[in-house]
Amino acid sequence: MKLQDKVAIITGASSGIGRGIAVAFAREGAAVLINYPTPAQKADATHVCDAIVSAGGSAFAVLGDVSEEKSVDQIVDACLSAYGKVDILVNNAGVASASPVELMPVTEWDRILAVHLRGTFLMTRRVLPLLYAQGSGRIINTASQLAYKGAPGFSHYTAAKGAILSFTRSVALEIGTRGVTINCVAPGATQTPMLADVPSAVLEQIRLGIPVGRIADVHDIVPSYVFLASDDARHYQGQCISPNGGDVFL
Repeated sequence: MKLQDKVAIITGASSGIGRGIAVAFAREGAAVLINYPTPAQKADATHVCDAIVSAGGSAFAVLGDVSEEKSVDQIVDACLSAYGKVDILVNNAGVASASPVELMPVTEWDRILAVHLRGTFLMTRRVLPLLYAQGSGRIINTASQLAYKGAPGFSHYTAAKGAILSFTRSVALEIGTRGVTINCVAPGATQTPMLADVPSAVLEQIRLGIPVGRIADVHDIVPSYVFLASDDARHYQGQCISPNGGDVFL
């Protein structure tokens, strides 16, 4: 029960890594608010909450686009109305697409950076004053090992994830004496819906490049978030830990 009596907001938690984080945090004693971006994800988000509640935890889901300021306010206000506080923020919302730079629509570049980078900024900006007021808190941002190594066809995605790393480090320098920590997790390739459309031959090439010889399962990634959210990580500030099977050495 490393997160007993804590309240966590986890964005992009209707599936994949976000879902795994929500379930793990609840298992460790936290009440969780999970965010989903569009009505199409409502059923998945509800299913996550139902699973948590059935196991004896507390959770509810809120619709909201983290790249929109009004939606961010609604997400945080819903958490405050339900639980009265926020202790942990996990900026995990993300989308992906692939295109070479010369063919990439400007709208797609803007969309990827809006969800990943603008969303991380807006959620962090909204929650920080609450954490300052209570003198404690954890912010955990989802980056990617691709921020370090790059990837053809994913310049927008890797640019956003690299910017999240830099954002995390700068904020860490601002908040160091305020009782709040901010850190990153940079997962390696993980079996989530984001990889559902990737051809099997490409997945096999990815697998062959990973020293441990396999693509991660969500359960390989989630413990890093639990650690950074817990008191065990009290001396981690502005850091990035990367469960990637040896794909990149930080």
